[in-house]
Amino acid sequence: MPGRSGMLLLWLFGCWSSARAHNGDLTVRPTCKPGFSEDDYTALVSQNIMEGQKLLKVKFSGCSESKGIRYETDNLDFKVRTDGTIYTTKHVHIPSEQTMFMVTAWDHQSLDRWETVVRLLVIEKSQHKGRKQKGKKNMSADLLQQPSDTLLPWRHHQNPHGLRRQKRDWVIPPINVPENSRGPFPQQLVRIRSDKDSEIHIRYSITGVGADQPPMEVFNIDPVSGRMYVTRPMDREERASYHLRAHAVDMNGNKVENPIDLYIYVIDMNDNRPEFINQVYNGSVDEGSKPGTYVMTVTANDADDSTTANGMVRYRIVTQSPQSPSQNMFTINSETGDIVTVAAGLDREKVQQYTVIVQATDMEGNLNFGLSNTATAIIMVTDVNDNPPEFTASTYSGEVPENRVEVVVANLTVMDRDQPHSPNWNAVYRIISGDPSGHFTIRTDPITNEGLVTVVREVDYEMNRAFMLTVMVSNQAPLASGIQMSFQSTAGVTISVTDVNEAPYFPTNHKLIRMEEGVPTGTALMTFSAVDPDRFMQQAIRYSKLSDPANWLNINATNGQITTAAVLDRESAYIKNNVYEATFLAADNGIPPASGTGTLQIYLIDINDNAPELQPKDSQICERPNLNVINITAADADIDPNVGPFVFELPSVPSAIRKNWTITRLNGDYAQLSLRISYLEAGVYDVPVIVTDSGNPPLFNMSIIKVKVCPCDENGDCTTIGAVAAAGLGTGAIIAILICIIILLSMVLLFVVWMKRREKERHTKQLLIDPEDDVRDNILKYDEEGGGEEDQDYDLSQLQQPENMDHVMNKANGVRRVDERPIGAEPQYPIRPVIPHPGDIGDFINEGLRAADNDPTAPPYDSLLVFDYEGSGSTAGSVSSLNSSSSGDQDYDYLNDWGPRFKKLADMYGGGEDD
Repeated sequence: MPGRSGMLLLWLFGCWSSARAHNGDLTVRPTCKPGFSEDDYTALVSQNIMEGQKLLKVKFSGCSESKGIRYETDNLDFKVRTDGTIYTTKHVHIPSEQTMFMVTAWDHQSLDRWETVVRLLVIEKSQHKGRKQKGKKNMSADLLQQPSDTLLPWRHHQNPHGLRRQKRDWVIPPINVPENSRGPFPQQLVRIRSDKDSEIHIRYSITGVGADQPPMEVFNIDPVSGRMYVTRPMDREERASYHLRAHAVDMNGNKVENPIDLYIYVIDMNDNRPEFINQVYNGSVDEGSKPGTYVMTVTANDADDSTTANGMVRYRIVTQSPQSPSQNMFTINSETGDIVTVAAGLDREKVQQYTVIVQATDMEGNLNFGLSNTATAIIMVTDVNDNPPEFTASTYSGEVPENRVEVVVANLTVMDRDQPHSPNWNAVYRIISGDPSGHFTIRTDPITNEGLVTVVREVDYEMNRAFMLTVMVSNQAPLASGIQMSFQSTAGVTISVTDVNEAPYFPTNHKLIRMEEGVPTGTALMTFSAVDPDRFMQQAIRYSKLSDPANWLNINATNGQITTAAVLDRESAYIKNNVYEATFLAADNGIPPASGTGTLQIYLIDINDNAPELQPKDSQICERPNLNVINITAADADIDPNVGPFVFELPSVPSAIRKNWTITRLNGDYAQLSLRISYLEAGVYDVPVIVTDSGNPPLFNMSIIKVKVCPCDENGDCTTIGAVAAAGLGTGAIIAILICIIILLSMVLLFVVWMKRREKERHTKQLLIDPEDDVRDNILKYDEEGGGEEDQDYDLSQLQQPENMDHVMNKANGVRRVDERPIGAEPQYPIRPVIPHPGDIGDFINEGLRAADNDPTAPPYDSLLVFDYEGSGSTAGSVSSLNSSSSGDQDYDYLNDWGPRFKKLADMYGGGEDD
């Protein structure tokens, strides 16, 4: 059998479709049930199958578009793509006539699983020939004469009884089209025919993506001959496969055959280089890492088919810089891109960074046929604490004055080759020995990493003149495994203490002593001495007072003995809670001198040195007894037991005291003073009372209480008259005072009445001008204002006094304007001071007022002012005597007699009670 026609028959008789709907349509199902479209799939294959060859495609229906379906097989020689295409993973040789394996589909979300069986039948060449010869008996000659690229998907057979039975549809193997074909286009792919085309005219068509769906017209078919073409070059990276359906209809459009599925796969070509995800990769690895330590992963993607050699990328390291300590410090996994160390000797202190050029090549790394690309991997060698810090010197020294804190005594310098300013480099200092009392600490300078030996507790020269410290340095981070501390990590520090002049101090500061008050002047209280801490200096101490509020004390400047300079009084205002406080100063004669203070507190014990005082000092009582009494008590400046209970008594002399008054004891602190007789004349009485305290010996005091005796009302309160009488005024004096008050009020009333009458007479006075002599024609209304500076062009000469008076002197009598300045000799008046003295401003005003009153030439003149000459013989009289007032009642009825010109005013003001 010729090779090509034989293969065509093998393709045509590949396998039968076993899943058909009731009407023969593969895409129509009455109900949706997830699963494979067939329970088993069968395909005819050759005994030797090349790697990556596509065998068939399984269909899985999930009832809805789902991306969660995954396929797997139980035979490692075969794999299933996500679209259901089964292909070989390597070159496969099938020794027997067939092989079977299971394909499983599972949903990784719901974890449901479905299975189907795939059978691969092996067809030998002899079988091909025998089948062809056997088929010649049943096939028409026309079928055998079909060209090798003609597909007969629709086969019909005649049984011996003349009945036609339609066979199952052929499963058409996929059509492979290489990408990037140079044409010419259109390029024929295959011819599709139905065996009914010998009986009727059939029209062929194809539908699907690439035909009548975008991308449009990638494939087309000759409707008469059934030849299908590809119209342009394919790009597998744009679309890897196409699913079309072939249709056969008659001239009337009636379906002649059921639609047939056509699968077209674009064969991949190596037309894409591997592309790294990043052009530069950054990674790190610890120094001293062992060989095989993971560093980083580089990844390159190839757009070609990853199941073929075109998309299989392999990696290799091209160069490494620097090549120290070895030119091959790293290696890369050719398939995964993992970079790992391959040699020991990574030392950050020598090489901190490596630059590695990585190459990715497809065609499984074949440099002759594959396409390549490169990327850069920068590998940082990270620091580990493999270098302990070391002192630059074995001993250090310093000096510190005594009694000083927060002083840096010495600077300790170290050297550390690890990465600066990292925990592996930062130094930590500690004192191992030589400072049991904790006088020193070592702080780290964050910039220089030096150790600053600092005094944190005062040192005393008299106690320690020097310190020998042993210090140790380490890092914040622990040393790496296997690294030991250096002998140079410890050092000695010698610190010398210098002596300074220290101030004397009082061993018992705030010294408290107890003493009775009232000790005589010059009494020695105690010796308040200070101690000089400088034992190795021969110095003298001098004492002086620093604070003595009452100036009661003296101190001996040499030995510090304190004596009294005055009597100590516990009741003084300088005493607080029975304690008197004074401060003294002790100074040495050092260079420079130093001084210290001490406080002495004297607790004064009370003695009975204050007699009680009677309280209150004055009071009042009714002139008759049994109405009220006076409560009396006493106040004593001393404290218990030198105070109450008190004894209150009246003196025996004069005898009238005990005759008129009596004292009743209430308790130890209070008593009552009351009248003994039934009546005592109102007045003020001085009643002496003797008060005695309970001290030892007791003290007494005679105090006077002023008692005001007055008549009282029924409530026991003094009346007003009684209070006055008690103040010492007699009845005659009281009457005289009342008469004076009445006379004063009468005079005020008469003055007010006189002022009211005078005001009324002034308002009712008639006008001097007769209404018939009114010469005014109308009322002038001045309602215009100036227009600014442009409208101020006045002749100011009319307002000035003329120097030539001839025109005035020549005027006839009666024609002179009476507002002109009088002619004749003018009296001489004293010149007014221009600038008054600030201290005599009142005299200046009074003097100016007198001058204005006595100057006849000073305007305004007391005469009739004629503002316009209207001829002689004016009948208008003088109105200078008119007077008006805005206060009081005014009768305006006389306006009615002034003529029609005043009718409006008469209507407004003269209506009287008629309105």
